[in-house]
Amino acid sequence: MNKAFLGQQASTVLSGKEFRLWRTAQTLLFIIGLTLVSLLFFKPQIGLTLFWDVLIPVAPALFVFAAGIWRNICPLGTTSLLPLHFNFSKRKRLSLHQQGKLQLIGVILLFLLVPLRHLGLNLNGWLTGSFLVLTGLTAFIFGSIYEWKSSWCAGLCPVHPVEKFYGSNTVVTPKNAHCGTCKNCVLPCPDSNQQLGNELNNRPLQRFAERLLFGGFPGFIWAWFHVQDFHITALSLQEGLLAYFIPFAGMATSFLIFCLLLKYEILEEKTLIRIFGAASISAYYWYRIPALLGFGLFPGDGELVDLSGIILPQVMVALQIFSLSFFIYWMIIRPANSKQWMYRPPFKPN
Repeated sequence: MNKAFLGQQASTVLSGKEFRLWRTAQTLLFIIGLTLVSLLFFKPQIGLTLFWDVLIPVAPALFVFAAGIWRNICPLGTTSLLPLHFNFSKRKRLSLHQQGKLQLIGVILLFLLVPLRHLGLNLNGWLTGSFLVLTGLTAFIFGSIYEWKSSWCAGLCPVHPVEKFYGSNTVVTPKNAHCGTCKNCVLPCPDSNQQLGNELNNRPLQRFAERLLFGGFPGFIWAWFHVQDFHITALSLQEGLLAYFIPFAGMATSFLIFCLLLKYEILEEKTLIRIFGAASISAYYWYRIPALLGFGLFPGDGELVDLSGIILPQVMVALQIFSLSFFIYWMIIRPANSKQWMYRPPFKPN
């Protein structure tokens, strides 16, 4: 075999020092995750603030710049892979059709779960903590049955579709800190392929899942921010329906626009996806930054610190315009690169 090829293969494998560093980072994030869940149960206000108002607002930007780093250290990803690392997973292989089903379910879960934030998760530590425990158990169970990342990290995880949508022009490409060797557990591998629409193919389920996400997410996010948080103890049926109707109406509207632009070939599909991706993350930070600083549409909702009496409203508008301009540049104007989320480790069949 060609020596240069062998060197290229070896360069994708973690060295001993790199392995220890990544395992340390994964362990720390796992402990932080457990601590956060404990706080949600025993110190709910602190836990809610740290989870919804610190961790979650940072995540979309991290997906844009370094999705691979997050996938290396995500506590839920680590949880799903514990059975494999400790050699008690059944390691069943999913067919391409089954992979498509899980990816579609992941997108549907994303749209179904996010409105629950307005129906109690944002304001109730016990609910949020229970939700995270249930999610962790689900990830662990699927990792106990199926091969490597195929069932959770690249399938059922409702965060994975957002990673795929936002991580199309990443900056950093680390080595894979979970997969010592590639098992071809999912095709195509989201960790080691160019991310922008890399699964736009003739598989009906994957294609529908991706287009539903790409087209529907901008309207969904915009509309979601126009719903206030409701206390679960005083929740009415009308408020529950409203928390879903408004985001779903926004999703349906932007999905229809996406499909029409696609049908009449107004723009190339990949360009269209980049535009809708920029619209999604821009809409998120357009509303999320003001809400964090006390300038939200609904006073108190999603607030980290109230600076409304200190910062002029014009400063907040300037921050919104800056974030909008930046993401338009980064995701639309800036030339697309072919960087992977992670370097693929050498292939080794079972």
